[in-house]
Amino acid sequence: MRKRVFGSIFLTSLVTLMLTAGLFLLAVHAGLTRDLRSRLAKEAGYLASTVSADSDLSDISSLGLLCADRLTLISRDGTVLYDNQNGAYGMENHLGRPEIQQAAETGVGEDSRLSETLEQQTYYYALRLENGDFLRVSATADSAFGALSSASPWIVLVVLLALLVAALLASRLTHVFLAPITSLDLHDPLKNAAYDELSPLLHRIDRQNRRIRVQMDELRRRQVEFDDITARMDEGLVLFSASGDILFANHAVRRLFPRDSAAGNYLTLCRDAAYTQAVEAALAGGGAHTKMEKNGRTYALTASSVAEDGAGHAAVLFIVDITEREQAEQQRQEFTANVSHELKTPLTSIMGYAEIIESGIAKPADIAPFAGKIRTEAQRLLSLIEDIIRLSQLDADGEEVPFEQIELLSLCGTVRSRLQSKADRLGLSIECRGAAATVSGQRRTLEQMVFNLADNALAYNRPNGSVTLETGTNSSGAPFVSISDTGIGIAPADQPRVFERFYRVDKSHSKMTGGTGLGLSIVKHGAALHHAEITLDSTPNVGTKITLTFPKPKNEEETKENTAE
Repeated sequence: MRKRVFGSIFLTSLVTLMLTAGLFLLAVHAGLTRDLRSRLAKEAGYLASTVSADSDLSDISSLGLLCADRLTLISRDGTVLYDNQNGAYGMENHLGRPEIQQAAETGVGEDSRLSETLEQQTYYYALRLENGDFLRVSATADSAFGALSSASPWIVLVVLLALLVAALLASRLTHVFLAPITSLDLHDPLKNAAYDELSPLLHRIDRQNRRIRVQMDELRRRQVEFDDITARMDEGLVLFSASGDILFANHAVRRLFPRDSAAGNYLTLCRDAAYTQAVEAALAGGGAHTKMEKNGRTYALTASSVAEDGAGHAAVLFIVDITEREQAEQQRQEFTANVSHELKTPLTSIMGYAEIIESGIAKPADIAPFAGKIRTEAQRLLSLIEDIIRLSQLDADGEEVPFEQIELLSLCGTVRSRLQSKADRLGLSIECRGAAATVSGQRRTLEQMVFNLADNALAYNRPNGSVTLETGTNSSGAPFVSISDTGIGIAPADQPRVFERFYRVDKSHSKMTGGTGLGLSIVKHGAALHHAEITLDSTPNVGTKITLTFPKPKNEEETKENTAE
């Protein structure tokens, strides 16, 4: 704007100065021309008054010598009789000259003619004498072009000075004109002391500023809400521009890719094949659903395309950790396969013995043993179904059974009584010892957990072995119950998996004992329900000890405070 204002003022000043100079020169030249014509008219009148009809050329010659201008005497037929500068001999006929024709008609004639170079102009003034001849006086002066040509050095100097003056004037006026505008405070336009013509604009800017502030406050509020929501998300969210640059990545993405850059091109974030294919498909205008393995975990990638007006497609990538879901699905499939196998085995035995009895192949003496085997397999099948139902209840966060205060030493005594007959049959000893300890929990579930652990200790023991159930509180005040045996033990390689469903260390021995493979899995889920910690300590051919440590109970003051709250 400053350049345009300066250029406009400079051009206006320059044109004004040049027009003024030109008009001044024209006025001066016109004045000089007017004075010259007046002088010629006076001089011609004076000479005409001194020339009489009987004057001869000698008298006229004497007048021509006294005259500073050119004096010409022309006869009525146009012949030049006398000329005080060029001589009359050989001059062409002047009857056709404009000033002579005009003088022949009106008695007075005048004219002006430029030289061939246009630098000089000759002015003619003619009078018709009484005898019909013509007396003409002429003078030569510089024309306007000649005056300009002769004064060209001065004109150049004047033009340069005019340019300098115009530049200085334009610079000063530009500063004066723009000072109130350049000093405007656009953040608070109404406090400016500017031109009155700018008042509507300033009021409009003020209204626009208020509207922008409201919109910016709203945008900041929404940005804070968006950042707060995305920061709390466990899922990863990434926004890409149409050119593939990362516009936004939440904290979950930065945790997922801590060593990669969440800025720049999408390839700087991750170069996994599944990731790049999903993002490129979305940028191409489509969508993609795929999975990605990273750091031992499984992630589901969902990429969607967002159309931009005439600028291709942006993309949104949603990353969800589905490791637990995948593991649960895998466990479900394994569980289904194992359940099918475990149910099929006793059912096959039952159907086999039943068909033998039904077909009459069995001897009467064998019917009672076959019936006993059918009953054994049915009991095994019933135990398996009960364990499956119980495990399903624990998977569903337990039954709707309220927690109560349970004394562990008494509970272990009940379990020992239930297993005493089995221990006697196997030739094993089972005992309870320790101090009283109370926990908050579900009696049925806790009893089932201790029962399963003690039953396993009996099943995997050695002849004349022993099983000990011990309760009490540890050094930190947390109650515990431990079940130890003198059995075959568990190999270190098998210890991490013994709590998996249907996992058996010794499959042949498990079939002999009739185990379902779900006992320790029920213990694991029951411990999770009661927030208990399971500790396994086992040495092959020495024995196994499994300890359940429960959370430390709240003291009376904490209980009172919680009740008051």
